[in-house]
Amino acid sequence: MANRGPSYGLSREVQEKIEQKYDADLENKLVDWIILQCAEDIEHPLPGRTHFQKWLMDGTVLCKLINSLYPPGQEPIPKISESKMAFKQMEQISQFLKAAEVYGVRTTDIFQTVDLWEGKDMAAVQRTLMALGSVAVTKDDGCYRGEPSWFHRKAQQNRRGFSEEQLRQGQNVIGLQMGSNKGASQAGMTGYGMPRQIM
Repeated sequence: MANRGPSYGLSREVQEKIEQKYDADLENKLVDWIILQCAEDIEHPLPGRTHFQKWLMDGTVLCKLINSLYPPGQEPIPKISESKMAFKQMEQISQFLKAAEVYGVRTTDIFQTVDLWEGKDMAAVQRTLMALGSVAVTKDDGCYRGEPSWFHRKAQQNRRGFSEEQLRQGQNVIGLQMGSNKGASQAGMTGYGMPRQIM
């Protein structure tokens, strides 16, 4: 973690808003899933945002997580380092982020390395892990371990085929979004230029 002094003014307000988005219940669910998914002897962290950050900060748990979502022999991160050097740990976090994007997590759902490393936005880390779990459940390739109800299944493609006749008929229908002129008439309209009748 970076040694920064306390923030003041607008910076402090922004940081407090970001910290309010962090969900402690979601943290417990994610920790349980990561430990179950990795199926290794990973110790359970103490509850709380700072403990969750320290647990993930070196990148080893994240790399083990993404590797466990692939069949044996096809892991995207072949060598996971247990190094205590900061740049090695940050490099592992970025390897996880690249592998998560290749796995199918959208770029907009992926956190920045400093969000985890400096603890700036742990809610973004939670969102990335939730998105990763959702993609894993949706893929349904046998590598996901855990309750399928823990994550939302992403929508799949649902192509529809219409015949030429159906497409031609659709061109003659006025959609309700465009409004309707049925029942419209000029009955009761007064002539232009007549004064308004106030009673």
